[in-house]
Amino acid sequence: MNYRHAYHAGNFADVVKHALLCRVLVHLREKPAAFRIIDTHAGAGRYDLAGLEAGKTQEWRDGIDRLRRAELAAPIRALLAPYLDAVAAFNPSGGLKTYPGSPLLGKALLRRQDRLIACELEPQAAAALQNELAGDARAKVIAIDGWTALTAYVPPVERRGVVLIDPPFEQPGEFPRLVRGLAAAHRKWPTGLYALWYPVKDDREAQGFARRLTRLSLPRTLQAELTLPAREGLRGSGLVLVNPPWRLESELAVLLPTLHRALAGAPMGKGHMLVRWLTGER
Repeated sequence: MNYRHAYHAGNFADVVKHALLCRVLVHLREKPAAFRIIDTHAGAGRYDLAGLEAGKTQEWRDGIDRLRRAELAAPIRALLAPYLDAVAAFNPSGGLKTYPGSPLLGKALLRRQDRLIACELEPQAAAALQNELAGDARAKVIAIDGWTALTAYVPPVERRGVVLIDPPFEQPGEFPRLVRGLAAAHRKWPTGLYALWYPVKDDREAQGFARRLTRLSLPRTLQAELTLPAREGLRGSGLVLVNPPWRLESELAVLLPTLHRALAGAPMGKGHMLVRWLTGER
């Protein structure tokens, strides 16, 4: 595996993914029963924005840095507060030197009764993540292939929670593999909440992915996608949510246009965003 997320930590795709993930976790916290986060491709956990990799690309400047500096209406800032507050907690000096990945953001929103399983196969990333989560009995790092973890750890004993599936998309065929993995996991845990991240580099590829998900005919599948103007390579990203919290759709309808304006610095006519049901509610 050649992928190193440190080059891309805190970029616009991370911002969208993690802001939405934090909203999901906020909704899970509303009920007193315990929940579990299963992060199938967890990464190293913490990323140094002043380090060599992030310094080379500077992608975080058009991502988390833009959002932190954006003027946000009070209701929007309240929706983003769980995410932005978690990022700020890793930067106590008030600057922006560290970016927390999904396992550390997830940990920040755990309650005493909740649990986190963070799966990472790459040895250096797994060791770094183990160091980050050491000493917290609520969190466990497992050195395992994320695709194996997807079906190995469902259903959790808590019977509530979210499975974040965020592969690096560096190998051919990862879109079909993601669909097959979801189908297999859903058969084992049909009431689970699944969050599938995907990149938008080729519109036809992303649209084909959505069609394959639709053909699974799962009861409730919500898609949120955002692309930015005048970009080469990674033009955008999306998150597909199976069994999302019932108020999440209305939140995304408000959040995505705001994130687009903050991250793109351009009118909505350039790039695009969508929130739609692939199956289920309309």
